[in-house]
Amino acid sequence: MGSHNAINIHLSLVPYIKTAEQLKTKPTQHSVKELRAIGIQPDIILCRTDRFLPAEIKAKIALFCNVSEEAVVTAKDVECIYEVPVVFRKEGLDRIILKLLNLPCRSSDLREWEELVCRIKYPADETTIGVVGKYVRFQDSYKSLIEALHHGGFLHSLKVNLEWIEAEDIEKGVALNRLKEVDGILVPGGFGKRGILGMIEAIRYARENKVPFFGICLGMQCSVIEFARNICHLEGADSTEFNEETPYKVIHLLKDLVDVNEMGGTMRLGQYPCRLSNPSFAYEAYQQGEIYERHRHRYEFNHEFDEMLAGKGMRIVGESPDGRYVEIVEVADHPWFVACQFHPEWKSKPLQPHPLFSDFIKASYDYRQRRKRAGN
Repeated sequence: MGSHNAINIHLSLVPYIKTAEQLKTKPTQHSVKELRAIGIQPDIILCRTDRFLPAEIKAKIALFCNVSEEAVVTAKDVECIYEVPVVFRKEGLDRIILKLLNLPCRSSDLREWEELVCRIKYPADETTIGVVGKYVRFQDSYKSLIEALHHGGFLHSLKVNLEWIEAEDIEKGVALNRLKEVDGILVPGGFGKRGILGMIEAIRYARENKVPFFGICLGMQCSVIEFARNICHLEGADSTEFNEETPYKVIHLLKDLVDVNEMGGTMRLGQYPCRLSNPSFAYEAYQQGEIYERHRHRYEFNHEFDEMLAGKGMRIVGESPDGRYVEIVEVADHPWFVACQFHPEWKSKPLQPHPLFSDFIKASYDYRQRRKRAGN
């Protein structure tokens, strides 16, 4: 067989008609017929169905669609997306693709992945995270964040339940009680003034009630604002993104972007190094002194307030190597309060959860257990 430059893979539906107790192959046959009419011949047919296809059904599809029987692959419905590779491996899809590409087929070991799927399907326990944001009605906006939170749970065999809380609802006083039902609070990134007061109030609740807290990008900036206002008593402290006339500019525009109004490429984008202080929650998570994380922001912590905030208990534990940028702040008198300027969710993987997410989930579960023991 000659080598292929590409493989045509066709995904089609093979419905099961319950009343007739039959799998129907006509939809697949007709869809392949239409493809062939425009000059496209599938090499592999993935058959979406709720059960593994028996050999006779595969043979029938292969015959009428002009593919080999081994190239008819069950794309079975699964409980979680991470089970898909296990199903395709069982169906031999990896071997078929390598064969069609004329590449050597080596042995593979999916035991680690199968163990992951087992932890997902059969968790030892659960924990609930409250996500306080301004886009919660459109949860796809937080897709990377959602997956990173679940990754953190996988490591500890925990199911992570997400409680979506609209920041503006907290401002209106109709959602603050919902924070009492969660084990950890996360304030994610975003842009603009809408919902900021609600985020600040959620952060205050987490700080005062010792609830594990994780702030990301805008969440970190709101953490600094909350601390400046309520602990350092800097009335009106704010970010210049929200109030250019604030008397205490604890968060201000990146100096390189002063007088630049356009968004996009003018942000601080990409991966940058960060040096960590030891001891700190962040160092405990990473177990190393220098890390690299990805950024997407226009505003930064104002170094003029370093000593004032640190003197009241907000410690700067992560900075750029040249000391120019503050990357991570923590509240010292708290079981787990971490806020970072970067976006750790972008580097999280199922088998390698981001250390800040895994430690946040662990701290939230520990908080849940303490509440149970206390009878709350």
